[in-house]
Amino acid sequence: MSAASVPPSPPSGGASRHRLVSVRRLPPAVTARAAAEYNGVLAVEHDIGREESLALLRDHAAEALLFSSSFKLDAGYIAAMPPQVKVAATCSVGFDHVDVAAAKARGLIVTNTPDVLTGCTADLAFSLLLSAARRLPEADALMRRDAWGPRSMGDFLGVRVWGKTLGILGMGRIGRAVARRARGFDMRVLYHDVAPLPPALEEGAHYVESLPALLAQSDFLSLHCPLTPATRHVLNGETLALLPRGAVVVNAARGGLIDEEALIARLQDGHVAAAGLDVFEGEPRFDRRFIGLPNVALAPHIGSGTVETRDAMGHRSLDNIAAVLAGHPPIDPIWS
Repeated sequence: MSAASVPPSPPSGGASRHRLVSVRRLPPAVTARAAAEYNGVLAVEHDIGREESLALLRDHAAEALLFSSSFKLDAGYIAAMPPQVKVAATCSVGFDHVDVAAAKARGLIVTNTPDVLTGCTADLAFSLLLSAARRLPEADALMRRDAWGPRSMGDFLGVRVWGKTLGILGMGRIGRAVARRARGFDMRVLYHDVAPLPPALEEGAHYVESLPALLAQSDFLSLHCPLTPATRHVLNGETLALLPRGAVVVNAARGGLIDEEALIARLQDGHVAAAGLDVFEGEPRFDRRFIGLPNVALAPHIGSGTVETRDAMGHRSLDNIAAVLAGHPPIDPIWS
């Protein structure tokens, strides 16, 4: 048993239980449920790494793996998994950290956790939008260093949010939830996606056929599309230049959607007035130059970071595992 693990309680009545390895630390309520329902290993003191997790899957004859977006389920890892592993459940809605082709080829079922994190991730995205627009990180820092002094009417001015135009790139569950929140600020909401939504799902937003047309009209831009080869660095030097000067950029989706070098340059020259970022390339590492930019609101990938949502994500992962190991179809397969 790993030093990072907690032993499950013994099965009642001598009944045999399925075996699970969870490589990421889970909320207490989810940990308690997993320990009660499964034999195996649960990360407690620290997350479990790749090589250790493979050894644990073998040693405990585990049938299920529970992981998250910070754990790469790539082709090499999938090939090294012992054959009895039937299902891998990621505590995330995105699955760009999964090699889908390799999982399919092996016959490994992979599930995610849609729906349960939509509202809180949308809340965080809109919080970043407001924080960046109204310069709240700068204001907080000023107060903490006790530097509030006389100033003119022209000092410390942010960007008005209400009544402006919000562009949403990616109108899935979270994008639609952000559109609903924007309506409360009397914003005009535009969106671009691979195809327009049925009007009943548009949340009062208007479809724009091309990305350049969306960018040209967006006082605020919020990214909510999945990270794919086609969307990697969808915001780059060329596309950022299409935004109106003084626009605000928000990213609570995936860091790879933005060419960070290009964004830093546009933040420095003022073409982008501010940014609110919850995600970065190479997490948990990130470009330290962002720290020195006063016009950036930074967060450490906490879009789903509420007690209620993280509990729901963990329980949804366990529900998916339970369904597969009981011989039923998964609830949330990442492919059909």
